Amino acid sequence: MTFCIELTAPGGVENLSLVRKRVGAPGFGEIRMRQRAAGVNFIDIYQRTGLYPLPLPAILGVEGVGEVEAIGEGVEGVSVGDRVGYAGIPGGYAQRRLLPAWRAIPLPQMLPDTVAASSLLRAFTAHMLLKAVYNVTDGTNMLIHAGAGGLASLVIPWAKRMGAQVMTTTSSETKAVQAIKNGADRVIVGRNADIAKEVLAWTEGRGADYVIDGIGGPTFFASLNATAKFGMVASVGQAGGPIAPVCVEDFGPMRSLSFSRPSVMAYLANQARYKAVMPEIVEALSFGDGQFVGPQFDLKDAAAAQAALEDGTTMGAPVLLT
Repeated sequence: MTFCIELTAPGGVENLSLVRKRVGAPGFGEIRMRQRAAGVNFIDIYQRTGLYPLPLPAILGVEGVGEVEAIGEGVEGVSVGDRVGYAGIPGGYAQRRLLPAWRAIPLPQMLPDTVAASSLLRAFTAHMLLKAVYNVTDGTNMLIHAGAGGLASLVIPWAKRMGAQVMTTTSSETKAVQAIKNGADRVIVGRNADIAKEVLAWTEGRGADYVIDGIGGPTFFASLNATAKFGMVASVGQAGGPIAPVCVEDFGPMRSLSFSRPSVMAYLANQARYKAVMPEIVEALSFGDGQFVGPQFDLKDAAAAQAALEDGTTMGAPVLLT
């Protein structure tokens, strides 16, 4: 038997319960992990509220780190005792879990459990955003919101290494300091700031080539207005609230914008892509990107971890210690 956090119905954090379940032996192509830490992400909140529905009851959490304690038939390249991480599959809020062996990512010893557990999903998301959704190159002008948040802490330094100029937004001066530490060239501070005006001034009236918006409702149309003609807007979440309905005219022809609503879960569902990208993910984390770890919580306090992330008080990504 193992302790885990179970979601019984869509809704608030009160629907998360600490329960004991039997994990069982791994099946063909599976491993069983004894987890040490699990990341807490906005996708967990979207799944909890029903925005991204899961079959219930469900165990949330789509990334974690631990040791392999059992191996099923047909598994190669993974051994009992290996320290591995994973991303992109629910079941992380637990002391033990079964996992498809191809998801296991060998981790270097210099990468701490808490960093890996809170960074792997974000690192894959950063790769998707910088190399698949939009081809960031030397000279690209970018805007990413929430510059002190978990995703930006990986996207900003990675984009800088690729030669991009990066502008970001934060809600406070304290978070602006962290955004600068993350490598941002310029920070727009304050929830009521005129984002589009600031970006247009920074780019001498042209706008940003590429805008990454994980806030949603409060910033979405400002993101469109801040984007250069023939630029790209990638919507990767709605932490600040739902996005109002949009029309095709909001993107063109006068603006001539491209729009993407990419899913990292879909990106990681492709086994060949997952394995191909894996070395780049470990390399990016080895640079130190995103190693500002957010608050740490015991597994039993998963509801508090989600609440802290949801109300915007955290810097960095929360971690559950299992």
